[in-house]
Amino acid sequence: MTWFDVFVLYLYGLKWLAIGVMVVLFIFGLDDLFIDCYYWIRNLYRKLTIYRKFDYSDPDKLLNEPEKPLAIMVPAWHEVGVVDKMAASAAASLDYENYQIFVGTYPNDPETQAEVDHVVEHYPNVHKVICAEPGPTSKADCLNNIIASIIEFEKKTKIEFSGYILHDAEDVISSMELRLFNYLVGRKDMIQLPVYPFPQRWYEFTAAHYLDEFSELHGKDIIVRESLAGQVPSAGVGTCFSRRAIMHLLKEGDGLPFDVRSLTEDYDIGFRLKNWGMEEIFVRYPVKLEQAQLREKHAGVGRRDGNVVCVREYFPTTFTASVRQKTRWIIGIIFQGSRKLKWTKDWRINYFLWRDRRGAMANIVSFLAMVVFIQLLVIWTVEQFVPSTYRVLSIFENDPLVVFFLIANLFFLVNRLVQRFYFAKQYYGWFQGFMSIVRIFWGTLINFTASLRAIKQVLQHGDPRKVAWDKTSHVFPVVAPPRKQPLGSILIENGVLTEAELELALLERPAGIRLGVYLVTAGFVTLDELSEAIAVQEYSSFQACDPFTLDQNLMTALPADIAFKYSIIPLAEDGKTLIVGREYALSPVAESAISRRLKRPVRGCVTTQGAVTLGLRYWYMDDKSADPRAALSDAQTSSGLSKEEVRLLRDAYFIRQVPFGTALVQSRVIDPAVMAQVMMAFDRRGETRLGDYLVREGFISDEQRDEALAYQERHQIEMKKLLAEAVAGQPGITCVF
Repeated sequence: MTWFDVFVLYLYGLKWLAIGVMVVLFIFGLDDLFIDCYYWIRNLYRKLTIYRKFDYSDPDKLLNEPEKPLAIMVPAWHEVGVVDKMAASAAASLDYENYQIFVGTYPNDPETQAEVDHVVEHYPNVHKVICAEPGPTSKADCLNNIIASIIEFEKKTKIEFSGYILHDAEDVISSMELRLFNYLVGRKDMIQLPVYPFPQRWYEFTAAHYLDEFSELHGKDIIVRESLAGQVPSAGVGTCFSRRAIMHLLKEGDGLPFDVRSLTEDYDIGFRLKNWGMEEIFVRYPVKLEQAQLREKHAGVGRRDGNVVCVREYFPTTFTASVRQKTRWIIGIIFQGSRKLKWTKDWRINYFLWRDRRGAMANIVSFLAMVVFIQLLVIWTVEQFVPSTYRVLSIFENDPLVVFFLIANLFFLVNRLVQRFYFAKQYYGWFQGFMSIVRIFWGTLINFTASLRAIKQVLQHGDPRKVAWDKTSHVFPVVAPPRKQPLGSILIENGVLTEAELELALLERPAGIRLGVYLVTAGFVTLDELSEAIAVQEYSSFQACDPFTLDQNLMTALPADIAFKYSIIPLAEDGKTLIVGREYALSPVAESAISRRLKRPVRGCVTTQGAVTLGLRYWYMDDKSADPRAALSDAQTSSGLSKEEVRLLRDAYFIRQVPFGTALVQSRVIDPAVMAQVMMAFDRRGETRLGDYLVREGFISDEQRDEALAYQERHQIEMKKLLAEAVAGQPGITCVF
C-alpha cells in the first residue's frame, strides 16, 4: 500500500467522520435556532407593546415597598482578603437596611475566621457561622450550616426572614438588588438575577470566554426557558429563595435543605421547587443610568440591557482551573442530574432537560467539527495555491447530502457567531463583542477537555457509594447516588405524622438535636415507627434489636475499638457473614474496612434507635445497669402498669440515651469538628476513658468534663427516674430540652 492509498483512506474516513459530525451539528443547530427564533419574536412583541410604555422599570415600585428582613448567605473557605471587601462593599452600596449577612466558615480555616471576626466588629449585621465539619466540604454543606444558624438567629430575635439570598464571597452586589428581591419575594419563591463576569486583560481568553457564555445564557437562553417552561435554574449566586421555599426544602431534607452529595445543588433545586408548584422568575430589571453602578463603560453597551440589576464576579483565569470548574458542572448537571431529575409529563420541562443533558456530547462534537474544519481548510488551501495537486475535495463536493449539511451548518455557525457577538456586545461593548467570535474556539477546547475529564472520572469511580471522599482534595468529585427520601415524607406516607406536625417539629427542634430524635421525644411518633422509617430512608434493611438478649459469642467476634469507632453492635451471623446493626446505615466503604479488619464478610443494617448505644454500654463497658428489663417487670407487677405504658417507658428510655461524646458536643464543651478528629485518634484499647483522654490531651479541662457529665446526667434520664415519674402520675415520655 502506497502513501497515496493511505491518503485516500484517510480522506474517506474524514468524509464519514465529517458526515456524522454534520448530522449531529445539524440537530443541535435546529435546537438552537428554535431558541433564537422564540427569543427574537418575543422580544419584538415586547418592544411593540410593553417597552413602548415602560422603557425602564419604575424605581418607585421598589423604593415604596416596605423592607422585609432578608438574609444573605455567604460560604467562605480560604477567603482571606475577600470577605471583608464584600461586606464593606455591601454596607457602602446597598440601598437597603433590613438585612443580615451570615458567613459560613470552617473550624480548620482560622485565617478566614479571623477576618470575619474583624468584619463582625465593624458591621453588626454580619455574623460568623462555624460549620460542624472541617473544610473544605461542599457549598451545600456550608449553606446547611448557615441556614441552621439563621434559624437560631430568628429564635433569638423573634423575626422571620422573608428571603434567603445566595452569594459567594467574591460577588459584587448591585445597589438595587435587595430592593428588587424585597419587591418580588412575596410574589415569587425563587428569584434569579443575571450574572456578568468581570472582563480582564484582552488576551486572557480563558477568563473572557465566561463572559461570552454568560452574556448569551443570561441574555437569551434563560429568558426563553422561563417563558416557555416557567422553570429557572439557580446560578448559585444572585438567587433569592422565599421563606416558603426554604421551609419546604427543610421539610423535604429532614432539616437539611441542600443536598451535600450534589456537585451542583443550585442547578437541580430549581427543578425541585418547580415540581412543588412554586413560582420561579429570572429577572432582567433595567434601571436608570445613575442607579447602574455595575454598568460597563464602553462603546456599544446597550442602553437597556447594559443597565440591568445583576451580580458581577471574577472567574478562573487558567486553563486547568477552568476545566476543573466545568468538569464539576458537567458531572453535576448531566450525570447527577440524570439520576436525580427524571423525565416529566411536561414536554417543555423535558425539552430543557434535554438541552442541559446534551452538553457533554455537544462539547465533544463541536471540538471534532473544529478539527475536521481545520483539516479541510488546509486541504482547500493547498488546492488553491498548488494547481497541479489532486482535487481531493471533490469527494465532498459531489455528494448532495454532504453539500446540504455543509450549507445548513455554515448557516447555523454564522447564526451562532452573530448571536454570541450581539449579546456580548449588549453588556460589554463592541470590542468584547468582536472578541467573542475569536474566543469561541478557545471556549470549545475548554469545554471539550472538561467533558472528557468528566466522563473519565465517572467511569473511574463506578459506583459512587464505594468511594471514600478525601476532604483535603476536590480534584476528583464523585457522582452521588439518588437523593434519599425525606424522613418526614416517609412518616407522613406511613400515616403516623401530619404535614402540620412535621413543620412544627422543624421549627421547634432545638439546635443540635436530630429531627428523628426530636419527633420521638416530643411525642410525634413512636420509636418503632421512627426506626422503620429510617431504614427505608437509608435504603437499608431493618432488623429490630433487644441489645440485652444478644449472644455473648457475637460480642467476641467484634472488638470493642471497632464497635465504638463505627457505633455498631453485632446482631447475628449468616454463614460466614457477620451482621452488624447501626442506628443509621453503614456505608459500603465502612463495611469494606470492617471486613478487612475482621477478615470476614460484614453486612450492615439499620436497627432500633438507641439499641446500639445501650448495647455498647451493656456489653463493652460492662454497665449492667443499662438493662431496664427487671425494673420494668417489677414496676408492671407492683404498680399495675399496662403493656402500652411499659412500651412507652422503654421507648423513652432508649431514645434518651446520650453518649458522652454527644454530651460534649451538645453542651458546647467541644466543637463537633474537633470531636470528630478526637474520635479518629482515640483508641479505646488503651482502657482510657474518653473524658480522661480529652483532659490529658488538653482538649478540655476537668471542669468542662464535669460540665459535660452533668449535661449527660440531665438528658440521659435513667429508667429509675422514668418509673418514678410514671408511678407519680408525671409521665416523662416527652423530653424537654
